[in-house]
Amino acid sequence: MASSVTTIPPAPSAEAVAHFSALFGFETDCWDVHAAMAGQADFVLLDVRAPDLFARGHIAGALNIPHGKITAARMAAWSGETIFVTYCAGPHCNGAARGALRLARLGRPVKIMTGGVAGWVDEGFTLQDVAHA
Repeated sequence: MASSVTTIPPAPSAEAVAHFSALFGFETDCWDVHAAMAGQADFVLLDVRAPDLFARGHIAGALNIPHGKITAARMAAWSGETIFVTYCAGPHCNGAARGALRLARLGRPVKIMTGGVAGWVDEGFTLQDVAHA
């Protein structure tokens, strides 16, 4: 008898390759962002949470633009080729996806940092508060 995991069989390998390869076009992870931010980051990191949450703790180098405030006028400060990476509180929050969707609708290249603040902290990386920015 099949378990709840195997009742629906895995996709064929070719389909799995296509699926998992495509994911990397949409997302990155905390380790890769951390490594890039330690050098010359070739993207803009956006914390799309509310300003009060950003003030309490955010990733050093991130800019705070709440997802509802991402507009064409606001994003005009960056060239059209600028890559953005959005993050929010964590896997329980869809703010990063909301911000990414707004950016994509503006024709901007964007990825989500999976895990958000919770993932960042789980990986052992520190947050910065506004008083120490």
